[in-house]
Amino acid sequence: MQNIQAALMTAGLGSQVKVTVALNADVYQSASGKPSDGDFRADIHGLMLNIVQFLASSGAPFVANVYPFISLYADPNFPLDYAFFQGSTSPVVDGGVTYQNTFDANHDTLVAALRRNGFPNVTVVVGEVGWPTDGDANANPAYAQRFNQGLLDHVASGKGTPLTPGAPVDAYLFSLVDEDRKSIQPGNFERHWGIFFFDGKPKYQLSLRGNGGGMLVPARGVEYLQRRWCVLKPDADLGDQKVGDSVSYACGSADCTSLGYKTSCGGLDAKGNVSYAFNSYYQTEDQDDRACDFRGLATTTTVDPSTGTCRFIVGIAPTSTATRNVAARTAAVFFALLLAGVF
Repeated sequence: MQNIQAALMTAGLGSQVKVTVALNADVYQSASGKPSDGDFRADIHGLMLNIVQFLASSGAPFVANVYPFISLYADPNFPLDYAFFQGSTSPVVDGGVTYQNTFDANHDTLVAALRRNGFPNVTVVVGEVGWPTDGDANANPAYAQRFNQGLLDHVASGKGTPLTPGAPVDAYLFSLVDEDRKSIQPGNFERHWGIFFFDGKPKYQLSLRGNGGGMLVPARGVEYLQRRWCVLKPDADLGDQKVGDSVSYACGSADCTSLGYKTSCGGLDAKGNVSYAFNSYYQTEDQDDRACDFRGLATTTTVDPSTGTCRFIVGIAPTSTATRNVAARTAAVFFALLLAGVF
């Protein structure tokens, strides 16, 4: 950051471009659980003060990534309603202030940490905040819509947080579309943060401006591959070692994170799981006939095997037209978010 700031100063841009770094919310904490007792983590306290001093000297914001979903994912005793914005049966009382949601509490823990260490004027930006829709029992479209709409309404209200009343919350909603190649080391939900599916279809209704304004619309003119899916042959023996090996290969090259306990495809039987894996790989390979063989275990079908909440995808045609259409819609939605004041 120091080197980049020096380069900007040399270029005469130091007052126009601010250098910062996004930090996870675990760099600060509260020993009591009350936001007013917020401080930077003891093992990195000196480093954090060096970073904050740099930010203060250049007028740059402190950027933190805040994920209430992660709090819920990491702690089975975390009160579910405290993750959202509609009030909680387990609020945190901090002196004369009552926190009804973890977002405000997390935000103000950082504000308190900055004030405690003599940096009350460093502004806070939430670099990432959102809710995934798949890959975990608590990652689903209903919860994502509930959280993201609550967040956007909260931002649009202009009420701020208890420690910063009336100050607009500066937050970046994460994310626009799913990422089927993202690392799943934190959990299978990592590939499902998008408010849109990979093909530009909204996952749920969302008012970007709050109070019903700026609703999501699907991408137009998207060109798909043929309505054809790759599935396990009906007479295949699930006990065949080739089945397990083939599923491992398919999921190693494609995305199978929608399979699991209480996920969108968690209700499939064993054969359905295999078919889902085969089809994911088949679509990734643009429906190449060789990608639906799996040592003679698979076959193609024109009958959509999707069932309930489980969606067997059909890939986007690998044409420049389709790519431009989705990219244009992505850019348009990003611009709408800017106009909505989310960014």
